[in-house]
Amino acid sequence: MKGRNYRQTDKHPYTRPEFIHGVPPPRVSKFTMGDPNGPWEYELALVSMGDGQIRHNALEAARVATNKVVQDALGEKGYYLRVAVYPHHVLREHKVATQAGADRLSQGMKRAFGVPIGTAARVKAGQNIIIIRVGENAIPIVKEAFRRGASKIPLPTRVDVRALKNSGSKKD
Repeated sequence: MKGRNYRQTDKHPYTRPEFIHGVPPPRVSKFTMGDPNGPWEYELALVSMGDGQIRHNALEAARVATNKVVQDALGEKGYYLRVAVYPHHVLREHKVATQAGADRLSQGMKRAFGVPIGTAARVKAGQNIIIIRVGENAIPIVKEAFRRGASKIPLPTRVDVRALKNSGSKKD
């Protein structure tokens, strides 16, 4: 199946893994990276511009692409990155034989429920996907990192830049 089959949120969420057997774990290995307690001045967020679903492997690909650019430029302690969404929704697929000579088998069952194949995060318009906190001189680096990471996400996105409130409290 292709990713475009799972992009829209037209059906109710399927999110109870205690009742679903065989749900694969999400591929996102880390949800936070960097130094969470650093003296950060700005927070940049990759924000979804539309409603949809982001599969767990797309979230991991976006995290890896974004983190690589930022970590290479700023080092391990020069930023704080957090994946702000979690893939709760379980995706299902009804596998049907499609090879030659499978005419009888390829019909499948009508309205078949399917088996779990992965998970996805449901995202609304305006919701943060990835958040990075940095100093003022690193803003162009993070924008480039988000440009690369956004190419892995199946929804249109934008970058929001916000000054953190404690950044203006410099002592003389």
